[in-house]
Amino acid sequence: MGRKSDAKQRLLDAALDLIWENSYGVVTIDAICEKAGVKKGSFYYFFESKAELAVAALEEEWQAEMKPKFDTIFSASNPPLERIRLMFKSSHDCQQEMLEQQGKVLGCPCASMGSEVCTQNEPIRDKVKETQCRIVRYLESAIRDGQADGSIPGGDPVIKAKSLYALHEGSMTQARIQNDLEPLRILPDAAMDMLGVAHTAKAT
Repeated sequence: MGRKSDAKQRLLDAALDLIWENSYGVVTIDAICEKAGVKKGSFYYFFESKAELAVAALEEEWQAEMKPKFDTIFSASNPPLERIRLMFKSSHDCQQEMLEQQGKVLGCPCASMGSEVCTQNEPIRDKVKETQCRIVRYLESAIRDGQADGSIPGGDPVIKAKSLYALHEGSMTQARIQNDLEPLRILPDAAMDMLGVAHTAKAT
C-alpha cells in the first residue's frame, strides 16, 4: 500500500473525514488544513476552493475505496442476490465501524453532502449524481443477472435498481438521524422484500 504523505493527498483525506463527521457547511478551509498538517498557501496551490477540494475528495474516495469494494462485491463469481445482500451488509458493517470509532452513525458522505449543497453548488451536485449513477449500475447488473437465472422476478431492472438504491440511501439517512444501526441491520431483508425474493436466499 502506497504512502499518503504528500500534501494534496492529506488534504483530500482530511476534507472527506471532516465533512463526513460534520457537514460541508461548517467545515472551513482552515480546519481542513489544520487536520491535514498543510499550510493554507499549499491548499490554494492545489485547489481554488473548498468546493473544488470536495469534488476531488469524492472522486478520490470512489476510485480508492468504493470502486474496488464494489468490484469485489459485484463480481460475477457471486450469485446475483448475494451481491445485493453483500452490498447492504457492507454498509451496515462500515457504519458499525464508524459508530465504534466516532460514537455516532455517519451515514453516506456522498448523499449527505449532496443533500446539503445540491441546490447551491452545481459541481458537487454533478459529482454526487455521477457517484450515485455508478452504484445504480452495479445494482442493475446484479438484477439483470438475477432475472436471467430466475432468482429475481421480472420487471424493469433500471427501475428496480433505482428503487433499491433509494431504499439504501433512505436507510442510511435514517440510521444517521437516529444514531442507530437498526435501519441498516434490516436492510438486506428489506431489499429482498422489494425485489419479491424470499428471505431464505441469503448471502453466505
